[in-house]
Amino acid sequence: MSYPLLRSEDPELEHQTQTGLPSLVVAALGVVYGDIGTSPLYAFREALHATAGIGSHRDNVLGILSLIVWALTIVVTIKYVTFVLKADNRGEGGTLSLMTLARMSLSGRPVWVLVLGVAGASLFLGDAIITPAISVLSAVEGIQVVAPALSTWIVPITLTIIVVLFMVQRFGTGGVAAVFGPIMALWFLVLGVSGAIHVLDDPAIFAAVNPLHAVHYAANNASLTVAVLGAVFLAVTGAEALYVDLGHFGRRPIVTAWFALVFPCLLLNYFGQGAFVLDNPEMASHPFFGMHPEWARIPMVCLATAATVIASQAVISGAYSLVRQAMHLNLLPRLQILHTSETHSGQIFMPKVNGFLFVFVVALVLFFQNSSGLSAAYGIAVTGEMLITSVLLYVVMRHVWNWDQASAAAVIVPLFLIDAGFFVANVTKFANGGWVPVVVALTMGLIMQTWMAGRRLLAARTKTDEIPLAAVIDNLARKKPPTVPGTAIFLTSEVEGAPTALLHSLKHYKVLHEQNVILSVVTATTPFVPDDEKIFLESFNPLFSRLIITYGYMETPNIPRALLLVRKLGLKFDIMSTSFFLSRRTILPSRKGGMPFWQDRLFITLAKGASNATDYFRLPTGRVVELGLQTVI
Repeated sequence: MSYPLLRSEDPELEHQTQTGLPSLVVAALGVVYGDIGTSPLYAFREALHATAGIGSHRDNVLGILSLIVWALTIVVTIKYVTFVLKADNRGEGGTLSLMTLARMSLSGRPVWVLVLGVAGASLFLGDAIITPAISVLSAVEGIQVVAPALSTWIVPITLTIIVVLFMVQRFGTGGVAAVFGPIMALWFLVLGVSGAIHVLDDPAIFAAVNPLHAVHYAANNASLTVAVLGAVFLAVTGAEALYVDLGHFGRRPIVTAWFALVFPCLLLNYFGQGAFVLDNPEMASHPFFGMHPEWARIPMVCLATAATVIASQAVISGAYSLVRQAMHLNLLPRLQILHTSETHSGQIFMPKVNGFLFVFVVALVLFFQNSSGLSAAYGIAVTGEMLITSVLLYVVMRHVWNWDQASAAAVIVPLFLIDAGFFVANVTKFANGGWVPVVVALTMGLIMQTWMAGRRLLAARTKTDEIPLAAVIDNLARKKPPTVPGTAIFLTSEVEGAPTALLHSLKHYKVLHEQNVILSVVTATTPFVPDDEKIFLESFNPLFSRLIITYGYMETPNIPRALLLVRKLGLKFDIMSTSFFLSRRTILPSRKGGMPFWQDRLFITLAKGASNATDYFRLPTGRVVELGLQTVI
């Protein structure tokens, strides 16, 4: 029979915090808006460079500003703030959450939705290696304005900051995060004030609000428009962070921060840069730092560097979170997760992911040497992810929100076309560096596809040798072997079949414990599972019980903690006299397998690099017994 579990407080639901709105707004500034908040360092500059000095300087400035203003308005304010933030999966956001929500809403859970989710996650990781490099480089490049003689030190200083940034990840961001929000609040206020001051250089700059300036610019500079659009898009990179970090803060603080501070300050700064460049055309190469008086430039370089480090930290933390989601959705192998906070489960450190990001970020800085070169690599991954978000959002509108086809199309088609325009503009930069995030995304996509295909193949091979659990229990009830005191918990991924560890234990030891629990851990399609839905306990006879523990894909499994909940259901055992039996599988390649031989080897390499079950499920190491077996795939 099965037993329900009385509700108890779930420590994983900490994101449903009761913290006041003002505190959440400030916190959101430090995590959500770090990336888009540092775009003024390079977006307007790169767009102006893309004009190559062709045409009227004033028309170019007004046209570019108009494109930036409407890109921020349509892509961020209308698409993400108005629509995407509402497409949450029980409060959680991000590509994988949206993919899960869309897939659940369609009958048969079509594979193409899963493919889009994998592609979006891969593109995010491609973007994650560029953000720290371009952000820190663009801030440190302020030295060129402050002290041109020190220009040769830009790359060494950047690398030093990046090394320190990645080294401190293992210590957690709890203490540092407390100052992230206030620093970013100061950053946005400085952006707004400095921009407002320079707007007075040429108040007519506000004419750029008229979208006709963008239209006229595009019409009169057809040969330059694609290149300029690729640079203009830099102003909205980071918009996806609004959705990725939805679960940390909730929709209201993110929306409040955008309209109350971020959006107006960004606009003021871009307008200020435009007016400054109109009044000082010779400063077009470094408008952001050039628009500040000499006494303020060194403090601005320092503040900009702090802001870019915060932006980089947000992307790194986002990469950890996304990889953890992918692991729990069985898109990636288990990797070591270290919790850096005793009170906040979301603060994690993943050594292998950290190492992967660090190597690529350092390589990018050494290869490109400057933020202008890196700007060519920026964009393809983000625009690709935004296109995927638009498609999945349409599915959610139709099948979750129950919009009619005409209404959903009226919203999505224009947004999709705008995203497609930015995507095409960024594809033109492929040869100049855009290939970098594409290669990373394709590599991650191949790894995810290989892992999913290998798992399916391994499950099929295991299925052929599987013995039904009911048959084993019935046989042991008729021919009961000797029993020993204590409890044995056998972990298995197959809910219906007899655990391989149980069969091998009987084969070698020829005894049973007086209490045997068949344990399966299942991942739900929701981000969190409350305690009253987490445990399923079924008793077969006095010797055997089946236990199924269900976690959300945002939760980190902790079996000892879950077993405390099981005790409330009447299953009595002493953890110190309980043994956990696992099967350690050695996978061997087969030239007649379901995958190419090279992909078999890749899958085996991934499996070997995966974190072992003892660490992943946080089992007491002194109570674990592992039994080995070989499987040919």
